[in-house]
Amino acid sequence: MNNWEVYAVKYADRNARTRADSFIFDDNHDAPHAMDYYMWLLRRGDKVILVDTGYDSAEATDRGRPIRLDPGVALAPFGLQPEDIDAVIVTHLHYDHAGGLHLFPNAHLYLQQAEMAFATGPCMCHDTLRAPFTAVHVCEAIKRLYAGKMTFVSGSDEVAEGVTVHCIGGHSRGLQCVCVRTDAGDLVLASDAAHFYENVFARKPFPIVVDLENMLAGFETLKTLASGPELIIPGHDPLVRTYFPAGIAPHITRLDQGPQTPMPQK
Repeated sequence: MNNWEVYAVKYADRNARTRADSFIFDDNHDAPHAMDYYMWLLRRGDKVILVDTGYDSAEATDRGRPIRLDPGVALAPFGLQPEDIDAVIVTHLHYDHAGGLHLFPNAHLYLQQAEMAFATGPCMCHDTLRAPFTAVHVCEAIKRLYAGKMTFVSGSDEVAEGVTVHCIGGHSRGLQCVCVRTDAGDLVLASDAAHFYENVFARKPFPIVVDLENMLAGFETLKTLASGPELIIPGHDPLVRTYFPAGIAPHITRLDQGPQTPMPQK
């Protein structure tokens, strides 16, 4: 069968950050370090899978983190309305990845079993662990479960032919990456298993972490799953838009044909 097209869809950014916000061990901790926020769209013929959903304007207001595009509107250049999306891989339930679940009411969700247990279990009694989650987003996932629109994954599994998910953990207990067969090879959407290229290739952990050992081991898992290091796509790095070609709109970057700009040797 044909390979998948893969697109990064930027819906927000946050530029008032420093390297201390991105790396636990970094000598230049007070230098500026911008962050992009993405969803990802997989397409093969008439089949479409959305990976993560971003967050909406209400969440943006509550957290003081504005969005540039409503996640549903961000898909319009593909000729898609939110109601057209019938499959969403949820890499984890943090607000910036699951905050738009309600915008895609017809979607069947694919989520790691460990992530639902984590987001609804005793760990959420701790303010620090609870901070990246928002209760209404978790409740939306539970509603989808009770509507028969949830498939739980435990470890690794195939979501569709040429699309597999793999539990990484580390940043969140049930964080999963997505491996996609493309013309360029096996491409890995790391999501927050690597927020930035530096996380994975310089082995610098991200500060929001549940299990540091799993995060570090996950960096190696990403390298094993991808056909080459250039096909590991970090979850929040603005450099993705530098290395890969523009898509059908300014906020869309095409990933499945490989980088257009030579990347530094990893």
